[in-house]
Formats: sequence, C-alpha cells, structure tokens
Amino acid sequence: MSQTVTEVEVHDVRFPTSEELDGSDAMNPDPDYSAAYVVLRTDAGDEGHGLCFTIGRGNDVVAAAVEALRPYLVGRPAPRTAAGLAALHRELTHDSQLRWLGPEKGVMHMAAGAVVNAAWDLAATSAGLPVWEFLASMTPEELVSLVDFRYLTDALTPDEALAILRAAEPGRAERAERLRAGGYPAYTTTPGWLGYDDAKLVRLAKEAVADGFGQIKLKVGADLDDDVRRLRLAREAVGPAVRIAVDANQRWDVAEAVRWMAALAPYDPYWIEEPTSPDDVLGHAAVRAGQPVKVATGEHIANRVVFKQLLQAGAVDFVQIDAARVAGVNENLAILLLAAKYGVPVCPHAGGVGLCELVQHLAMFDYVAVSGTKEDRVIEYVDHLHEHFTDPAVVENGHYTAPSAPGFSARMHPESLAAHRYPDGPVWQARRAAQEATQ
Repeated sequence: MSQTVTEVEVHDVRFPTSEELDGSDAMNPDPDYSAAYVVLRTDAGDEGHGLCFTIGRGNDVVAAAVEALRPYLVGRPAPRTAAGLAALHRELTHDSQLRWLGPEKGVMHMAAGAVVNAAWDLAATSAGLPVWEFLASMTPEELVSLVDFRYLTDALTPDEALAILRAAEPGRAERAERLRAGGYPAYTTTPGWLGYDDAKLVRLAKEAVADGFGQIKLKVGADLDDDVRRLRLAREAVGPAVRIAVDANQRWDVAEAVRWMAALAPYDPYWIEEPTSPDDVLGHAAVRAGQPVKVATGEHIANRVVFKQLLQAGAVDFVQIDAARVAGVNENLAILLLAAKYGVPVCPHAGGVGLCELVQHLAMFDYVAVSGTKEDRVIEYVDHLHEHFTDPAVVENGHYTAPSAPGFSARMHPESLAAHRYPDGPVWQARRAAQEATQ
C-alpha cells in the first residue's frame, strides 16, 4: 500500500566528547561529536531515520540544508523500491539550483545523504529487513538502476557493473549465512586518539588485542618525535602480529608525508590514512610511490568522481567509504562497484555518532553481493556513543555482528535526542552552567 511522507523532522544533536578528548587528532583537536538527525514520517505511522555526522560547530548549517530539501519529501510517496529510491537520489542531487552550492559536494551533498539514508531506513523497515539484507535481496538489474553513472562511464559502465553483480550472485545466500554466523572483521581506533597520554594508549592497545582485534589505529601528524615514540610504544604493547594503521587526517603536504612515513616505517605501520588533502588525487599517488607504507583514504572525499580518479590513478591501496559523507546509499553503491572493478579492498570509516551503525550495512552488503570477499577488509570501530541507539553496532571478538533488526540501525532513543539537543538540551545547559561557574 502506498504511503505518503507527511513530516520531515530535523534535530541538531551534539555530544560534548571534547571534554575527554575522544576523537582528537592532528587536525581536529577538540571535536564534539554531532549529528544533523533526520526523521521521515508517513501517513501510515512509519518512520525513517538518518543522519549526517559533524564534529560540533556548523552542525546547525547541515540541519538547515536538510530543511531545504523538505519540498522533495513532504506530500510525496515514500520510496519503498529500487525505482523509488533511485528517483529520490537523482532528484536531490540533480536540482539545478541546489547543485550550484556544490556541485555534488559539501553541506548540501551531505544533507542529501542524510535524507537518502533516512529513506533507505524507511524502505528497509517497511520490508522487514536490515538494510544490508534489503540491498542484497535486489536483483543485479535493480542495483545497477540505483547508481548515477554520470561522470563514471570512462571507468565503469552500467554493463560492467551488471557483470560484477551477476558474477557475485550465485554465492549470495551462503555468504549471508557465513556473515550471520561469524560477523565481519573490525579494527579499533579507540587506543589511538592524539589527546591520550602514553599510559592510556598502551593500556587501551593491550585491551584491544585482548578483545580480539587484529588491527588498531593511531592518530599521527602533530609532532614527529611524539609519533615515533607513540608508535614504538604501541608496537611493543601489541607485538609484531597485530596490524597498526596510522591516520594523519590530511595534515601534511606531499613531501612532508613521505618524510614522516619514512621515519615511522621501522615500526611497520599497515597503512597511512589521509596523508594529504582529500581532493589531491595526484598527491596521494605521489605519497604511495614515495614511501613503503600502503595508502588509505575516503572519509572526507566528496563524491564518487574523486574516488574514480583515485582508482584510475593507482593512488590508493584501500578505499574508505563513509556512510554520511557522500549522498547516501546510492552513491556508496557506485563507489563499491568502482572499487570492485579496480580490485581495491574497501575498509569503511566509522566512529563518530552513528557511523558504525550505518556503514556496517554497506560493508556487509559488499561482501554478500558485490566483492564476495572479506580478504584485507575491516570496518573501523570506535567504542563511543552506541548506547544512544536502539539497535547499536555490536562487536564481539573483533568482529561486527550482522544486524538483524529491520532498517539502517540509525534510530536514536528519544531521550538521547532530547538530552543532547543543541543549544537548549539539558546536557548543554549543564555544560554552560559549569563553564560560567568557573569564570
């Protein structure tokens, strides 16, 4: 039965994570993890939940951008099929006036992603399936129809995408069962925030190994001597068999990245993440060619076109999709197909508010219906803020447990939304009062 979207509810939700320096890195020393949080409501009483992740200031700007998309939703049929979800994605990203604000990048594009993801949550919930299964239940033809191939066909044509999906189709059911039984490999960034002291780094690194993680990640890029010391301590704590990735969060110029990684190389870093500007395709290629450590990037890449160019240029060893940076599920499907065409593993970025919850679905769908493999693939995990979600990501023995609840795992508890509403929620009122008392 057809449903109509009757309401678009937008919340500016922020968490004071800067108080404990959770999430701190060389470019973002004091993040307050935040979300422009979207709820789509229908005349049948159903809901779809989505979000766009930020780190504090400017979250209201993204919320305002979501509000600008209201005319595409209210009074229109709720998309429940591949055709409906494809049409919504194209409308939101092809609007001639809104595109001028990007095009297809920045705040408007991220706002479109929050709305598109909410629509996928609504559609999957209506179908009674988690998003990863909902996607994997679609035919190769339906999946191809979801992708906007504009600007991509010099690297990936619809026929090539269809061939990739058809090749993976025979083993879908078996891989889905293996996923339910054994989960999907994870790595953790929890030990590695730049604001943590050495003792906390060592303690959390050892705990991560005890918890079954085969890979951890450290933030780098503020001070070379500090990074050498911290990486040495981490390597001594976890031993030679555990992978240690490092993440510069775009801090360096190309030559600086090459010099810095040469100094860290004796401690066997597994990859260097975001070694330079996310827009600098040739810079990433130069970093990859100029030093021995593998290169990963993606969490700040604006759209599928830049991913295409990184792959064409041989600039990355790992593609890091983000569930809330590009325009939602549809565009991430395009990126997964590009990575499969070029044979590059996808290791999603997560953490933040809700990113673990969302991106696990995309990685699991990739395993079941696109790449068909978990080799050299891990999803980032950060143990922050999951308690605010009704269907939180679950990691056991270093593996994400496959979600079974219908939807995109994006729904937050109403109490959490109310408490952390910015600027007038109780958490923020109490923080302001404490700050005023110390002045």
